[in-house]
Amino acid sequence: MFAPYIQRWGLRPDAGPILTASSRLLPVVYRDRPAMLKIAAVEEERRGNAVMSWWGGKGAAFVFEHDDRAILIERAGPEPSLEALARGGRDDDATRIACDVAAALHAHAFPPPFEAIPLAQWFSRLRPCTEAGHAIIRLAARTAAELLATPQAEAVVLHGDIHHGNILHFGTRGWLAIDPKGLVGERGFDYANLFCNPSHGIAIDPARFARRLEIVAQASGIDRSRLLRWILAWTGLSALWMLDDGMVPKTPLRVARLAAAELGFLPERQGLHAR
Repeated sequence: MFAPYIQRWGLRPDAGPILTASSRLLPVVYRDRPAMLKIAAVEEERRGNAVMSWWGGKGAAFVFEHDDRAILIERAGPEPSLEALARGGRDDDATRIACDVAAALHAHAFPPPFEAIPLAQWFSRLRPCTEAGHAIIRLAARTAAELLATPQAEAVVLHGDIHHGNILHFGTRGWLAIDPKGLVGERGFDYANLFCNPSHGIAIDPARFARRLEIVAQASGIDRSRLLRWILAWTGLSALWMLDDGMVPKTPLRVARLAAAELGFLPERQGLHAR
């Protein structure tokens, strides 16, 4: 599957392929520069490739070549990483970097020249849960419905999956995003997934949660309560997806309780300690 692109774009393989459920990747050299060839295996990745091309390297990795199925992007270095910063006592710095990248992505002109997925569609799996199922997921579903019914800002193209592993360091170009989902909606959504990463221990620490909340609210200019509601809505959806896949959603459920407790929806003790 890589051969036609290797020939067409004059690429030299630089390492073995990386195969995932949604894409096929191959480290290559392109015009003496390290690059990554990514071929979409599902529609979601095709949409993400279109977003990457449209961003034009502003806030995201630069796309050298692309067609309707594949992109060739600049390749990040192995270090530094946001996860290493967060684990190494520099979580404040990692959070601010992520906020800066998100802001750069949200600054792009709207509307985009492609079809993006509205947040209401992204949250459709959560919609039937407003009156049944796990209590915190019910609360998240009602919160998501309220958020989607009362947008507080102009819609932007959203990354849709901002976390420590999707913001990489590109040398002199600095920190840039990869692997967007191609959503559209209120920008507060894009900050929510940061609170579930990069590890369970960091995400569920009450002091760290409070500090991140302060940093993100200040950096983004988003009302603290509104941000907490997006965190609650997102973690509920994430937990439900994990349950659908037969997984135990420990991290999103704990983070959801932290957000709900901060909002006054749960007693503080239950929010911090309930599993």
